Amino acid sequence: MSGEMNNPEKYSKRVGATLRAIRKEKELSLNELAEWTDVSSLTLGKIERGEANPSLSIIWKIANGLSIPISFLLAEKEEVAISRKHGGQKVLSADEALALEPMFTMRGHGSIETHRAFLEPKSEYHAGAHQPGVVEYVTVMEGRVQVKVQDDVYELGLYDSIKFQADQDHAYINPAEMEAVLHFVMIYTQS
Repeated sequence: MSGEMNNPEKYSKRVGATLRAIRKEKELSLNELAEWTDVSSLTLGKIERGEANPSLSIIWKIANGLSIPISFLLAEKEEVAISRKHGGQKVLSADEALALEPMFTMRGHGSIETHRAFLEPKSEYHAGAHQPGVVEYVTVMEGRVQVKVQDDVYELGLYDSIKFQADQDHAYINPAEMEAVLHFVMIYTQS
């Protein structure tokens, strides 16, 4: 497992193969998938062929369009798994302010996935709105952050946690001079 996770080319090919399998299972053409996800069919084709390493915002668009957890696209399938800090493939936001490491996923009704994220000092990551029914639980493991949900801003310090419906506009702001580390648990209540 660790060999693939540390090899972006192999990882991209697996993500692409997973996307292709999901698309075929849903009986969608690339053009239909492009309409569902607001990602061009050219980009989707490159991802499916393992020729592109998509940014976090592209992964979210695809997952939201397909109404699936992002870990369906990112996580390896194993019965026993260990997720080590900086041991997995990171997915970066377009501006590289946020690095997301998928950790674990449980598929089925009420799918759950966990991630750790590293938010650069003096930066902001705008997550937008996820698909309907997504609930996020976020805990600050290092540093401090502000979580903006719609127009409300919540200050979180070390080990503080927040829960909110993630199918609304939200963002993470790191006002500090040091990196913030976040732990995400995401529950998908609709499939």
